[in-house]
Amino acid sequence: MKKLFVFLATFLIVGISIPPATAVENQIVVITEITHRNFDGVFRDDSLSQMLVPSGRLGQLIYVPIKTNRIWVIDPAFIDEVVAMSNKYSLENKSLGAGSDIALSWITQLRYVTSRNQVIALPYGNPDIKLAKRLAPSELKMYYSYGNESLSKNLIRLVSTRPSYTPIKTVSRLSNSQKVSYTKNRQRLTELSRIVDDSNLKALRAKLAILLSPTLNRENRNYFSLQAVKAVKNEVGKIRINEGKYRLTSAQVKVPVTVTNKYPVPVTVDLWLTPDNFKVYIPNIREITIPANSKLQLSMDVSVVAPGNTNVEAQLTDSKGNNVGEAAMLSLNLTVIDTRVAWFTTGAAIILFLAAVAQSVRRIRRSKK
Repeated sequence: MKKLFVFLATFLIVGISIPPATAVENQIVVITEITHRNFDGVFRDDSLSQMLVPSGRLGQLIYVPIKTNRIWVIDPAFIDEVVAMSNKYSLENKSLGAGSDIALSWITQLRYVTSRNQVIALPYGNPDIKLAKRLAPSELKMYYSYGNESLSKNLIRLVSTRPSYTPIKTVSRLSNSQKVSYTKNRQRLTELSRIVDDSNLKALRAKLAILLSPTLNRENRNYFSLQAVKAVKNEVGKIRINEGKYRLTSAQVKVPVTVTNKYPVPVTVDLWLTPDNFKVYIPNIREITIPANSKLQLSMDVSVVAPGNTNVEAQLTDSKGNNVGEAAMLSLNLTVIDTRVAWFTTGAAIILFLAAVAQSVRRIRRSKK
């Protein structure tokens, strides 16, 4: 009887001292959602606001009592959308959105319910990790760092990043042509980033990650791929060379060329000038600083060698010769005739004359034989 009592007492003590398995396991809460905004920041519709109410799919995740054993895994791009919705926002149909208060309540509750938990930031836009590594490993690092910075700012706290953590096992079904388009757009924004330090440019560069998201269906992949092309074209056009046609009547002339910078910061570039023939000589122009939100007129020194027409490709580059933005074509009509041009045409005429004489001599010799 005494042994039985000791056994029961020991069993009860051991049973009380070992917590249930569920008490020590962490509950992982993943918050992701496909983007509801175009690349210009306009919302496609107001469906997201209904997901954020307490009874909605995304509301049910956060309108819960605080627990200390949760780990939150969050897509920072989605939180950016909720924060944007918490202010006045526009819909694609030109009307104003009606979910500002709902979004503000949701983001406030998220900050509260995650205050005692670990928060892990997914790479911005929740891209397919394997695909991103294959297409642009350096860009994936930027998606992680930008996502961590963005989520920390929106939650008003520090968050962590775990590149080895992938909560979604599905893969992106981006087509080959869409992968090529993504790569070209990414490269063009990377080129700009080398000379422009602008928050909007950085945000657009990060938002390209949504194209790699496994959550997009075919319709959304097609839609956002086209949206990205338009957005990048508009962004690249903020720094450009104005095309023009010029008629030159002097051997030495300074041709005015206008470059535009629509960024709120000054930009320093080089201008490479490549004629499509040898009728002109034009030196490149180095270290051009274009003030913020302004146009700058440059003087292109042109030396005419021969009359005719010449197209000059004008391309902006960074200090290392990497292209920036689109090339512009400058059309030159050369009507000048001076001493050098005369010598050029005279020399050409002499060469043709000598060639004709030589041809005649050969014919005479063949006829004698």
